[in-house]
Amino acid sequence: MSADQVTGARMAGPTPEIGRYRWTICALLFAATAINYIDRQMIGVLKPVLQKDLGWSEGQYADVVFWFQAAYAIGFLAAGRLVDAVGARIGYAVAFTLWTLAHVAHGLVGSVTQFAAARFALGLGESGNFPSGLKAVTDWFPQRERALAVGLFNAGANVGAIATPLIVPAITLAYGWRMAFIATGALSIVWLIAWISLYRRPEEQPRLSTAELALIRSDPVTPAGRLPWLRLFAVRETWAYAIPKFLTDPIWWMFLFWLPDFLGKRYGLDLKSFGPPLVVIYLLSDGGSVLGGWLSSRLIQRGWSANAARKATMLGCAIAVLPIVTVQHVDQLWLAVLLIGLATAAHQAFSANLLTLPSDLFPRAGVASVVGIGGTAGAIGGMLIAKFVGYVLDVSGSYTPIFAVAASAYLLALAALHLISPRLAPATLPRSETVA
Repeated sequence: MSADQVTGARMAGPTPEIGRYRWTICALLFAATAINYIDRQMIGVLKPVLQKDLGWSEGQYADVVFWFQAAYAIGFLAAGRLVDAVGARIGYAVAFTLWTLAHVAHGLVGSVTQFAAARFALGLGESGNFPSGLKAVTDWFPQRERALAVGLFNAGANVGAIATPLIVPAITLAYGWRMAFIATGALSIVWLIAWISLYRRPEEQPRLSTAELALIRSDPVTPAGRLPWLRLFAVRETWAYAIPKFLTDPIWWMFLFWLPDFLGKRYGLDLKSFGPPLVVIYLLSDGGSVLGGWLSSRLIQRGWSANAARKATMLGCAIAVLPIVTVQHVDQLWLAVLLIGLATAAHQAFSANLLTLPSDLFPRAGVASVVGIGGTAGAIGGMLIAKFVGYVLDVSGSYTPIFAVAASAYLLALAALHLISPRLAPATLPRSETVA
């Protein structure tokens, strides 16, 4: 039976109350993103231990981060295409399996080169997280709920970042850093079983009520024909998403991979003591992710256009990041923590709205591909900032230029978005073409 026939059969009976199964899907995406960030952030938390055990310099650490970002950039393009071709269920399962195996492999390496190779494989796998997640959100949520759903599942990044400094140091101190990688990877398998068991497309999910399916499919459908994937690079709306990702994703990578190092060098914290500050920072980030998604969704529900709601929220976020430029010169630890937390919360709120744009601007069939292109742009930016941070720290040891770059990135990104897509109008695709 076709999807249309399934929908018609469901709509023929009495109309039940709207269910909430779509939020179960959001919870699965949240959990996967939390695991994703535990796996990627462990290198930042363990940086002092790894540098001592493997003899890394700042430049070599930057190189390890660089190769992760390079794989992430390559993988994002392939992941977007894969997810659009096979769907979120299979695409997410493949990506999750690959990055979990690569994560466990970190505990088996014996040199910087081998560690970088494991990190490269991790980047290839983790690149599937957001194309799969955003594809699932597009399939399971109407436009007016998508920013909130994205904000909620993106908050998993902060939960992962909170859990890492609480769990990983304890395992490392008791059993060593190798066991920290192996143990956290083994526990991740539970999510894969849940995903395969619970996820289906809405039309194929028997637990979904008729009314909830009608809500999910309540947006008008824009008909289109076939558009080869390469043609996406010639569409302005692709760059309205990709350029802001190039400018802002590197800032989050910088926080993720160098924040423990900054707290250690500036305030004398170590593996036993930087947990509470990091927890506070990422708790604030969690609040920002949910608030940013909620705010623009709320404004749309109150009659604002998607253009006005998304950009007004993003402007507030860009302004909130600006005080981060002063943090290198703040002597009080907890004041610095609040300034950093404000910046990371603003990033996550900005990101929740930015990640929603592909589903606003493109047909469902092309969302993951556009997300992949934007993710590649963001990962290339991450490669550049890894080299930049490593160079600055090797030469000067100061984070001041690094935080100056962070402070300016979001206003530049919003300006680029507005110049490329002043009205956030859906992409104009030729009538005879669609994404394929």
